Amino acid sequence: MVFLGQGGQGNGAAPQGPSVTSPGGSNRGNAANASPDRFGLLGLLSVIRMTDPDLTTLALGTDLTTLGLHLNSPENVYRTFASPWADAPLRPEPDFKVPACYMHNPPRLRPGYFGKFQQETLFYIFYSMPGDEAQLYAADELAARKWGFHKELKTWIQRARDTQPLEKSQSHERGAFILFDTGSWECIRKNDFVLYYDMLERAPNLPRAGPQPGSQSQGSVG
Repeated sequence: MVFLGQGGQGNGAAPQGPSVTSPGGSNRGNAANASPDRFGLLGLLSVIRMTDPDLTTLALGTDLTTLGLHLNSPENVYRTFASPWADAPLRPEPDFKVPACYMHNPPRLRPGYFGKFQQETLFYIFYSMPGDEAQLYAADELAARKWGFHKELKTWIQRARDTQPLEKSQSHERGAFILFDTGSWECIRKNDFVLYYDMLERAPNLPRAGPQPGSQSQGSVG
């Protein structure tokens, strides 16, 4: 129960705060004034006076030189300092030297190379080099081999070899198609597949010097 004490109005006594009576009958008084606020200005006194070592370490930090760190060393600290709990300094890293034969830039993939690549290599270049010039050349070579990129399925598609459309119009065709599955990394056959021509990405049609050796094609799209 809570009783609100009323101070005297004529004797100059200051009004008293609320007192709390526990169920057992003991009066705890004003609990808010029993101890200083640890999270207010009074709580900073224990930090300023540094009476609590744990609180001082938490507030002010630790002198890193006591942990074995040589902050004035001209060398990088990570080369010798393992951790604050290590019994011995870190062993220095071996000085490796890269042979001069490796210090060169790889040659650019020229457009004439793509006609010699296998089909799976062209798919790898297309999917692993987005935004690169090689991706454009790989797409151009796949289009030359009668592949088309399906914009909705995000995969390459080609009419199955030695087949004719079961149904064909100006907007679509239905028949057997070969699709490259990026999940299994293999070509799978889809029978009775409906291909809408507006779902095919426009081929790059890059300039070519002539017929490329090694070109492989199964059928055509569209």
